[in-house]
Amino acid sequence: MTGNAKRFKVRQRLGQYRIESCLAVGGFAEVYRAYDTVLGRRVALKIPLDHLSGQDMQAAFQTEARIAGGLDHPNILPVSHAAKIDGRFLIVTPLGKESLADRLERRVGRPFTLEVVEQLLEVLAYAHGKKVIHCDVKPENILLFDDGLVRLADFGLARLANRTVNASGSGTLGYMAPEQALGKPSPRSDVFSAGMILWRMMAGDIPEWPFHAPYPGTARARRGFSSAMVDLAHRSTDVEPRFRFADARTMLQAFRRVRAQAVKKTRSAR
Repeated sequence: MTGNAKRFKVRQRLGQYRIESCLAVGGFAEVYRAYDTVLGRRVALKIPLDHLSGQDMQAAFQTEARIAGGLDHPNILPVSHAAKIDGRFLIVTPLGKESLADRLERRVGRPFTLEVVEQLLEVLAYAHGKKVIHCDVKPENILLFDDGLVRLADFGLARLANRTVNASGSGTLGYMAPEQALGKPSPRSDVFSAGMILWRMMAGDIPEWPFHAPYPGTARARRGFSSAMVDLAHRSTDVEPRFRFADARTMLQAFRRVRAQAVKKTRSAR
């Protein structure tokens, strides 16, 4: 958990929602596990931080919530309710089992890696087809559900979070494309982020700027995955956007072509 200290206590009420625990504190919002006392189900509450609670910023949150509500795909975390309660704007979504960031604290299998990445590319391909760029694709925004469904959170809200990025030409970029850190995002930026997630799951680590080859974990990635899948990850994370896939649709097509033979037939894989 990062960012500011949590503001709401266990059992505190916000309208019909009773706080149960704080799930995460980020740079622009807190996420809480809560119980909907009207509908009798557990939900996730996303609440902007205090310094983002002005009228202009709340209007921006509402606009972004409407954008998210206009996207319809099974791999998008839906906004089930958005309202101003007790003077605070909050967004209500279904509650996942855990985030991919949490899951990556434990060892992940190769079939799981390929399934997560394919579902991620499917939702990004849908968004890019609608001319929507996510801008904040990272493990914390990828939620896992008990039925195996992978859902990408913060559609629409991600662009608001991206305004707070302190662009820098050095240091760790994490899952963010270099050009996006300089304020020039495009669908190729989402491709970069998806490629970094693929690399993290294959290799156990991600490279840092300026991304010198070989990437950390290359030996591990090549032991478990085909050269074609390793090459796909390298292409999608090229520092030059023009050398990446044009968008998630073309990356998904390439991924599906190599997925069938992506896992090496080692004894442990069998």
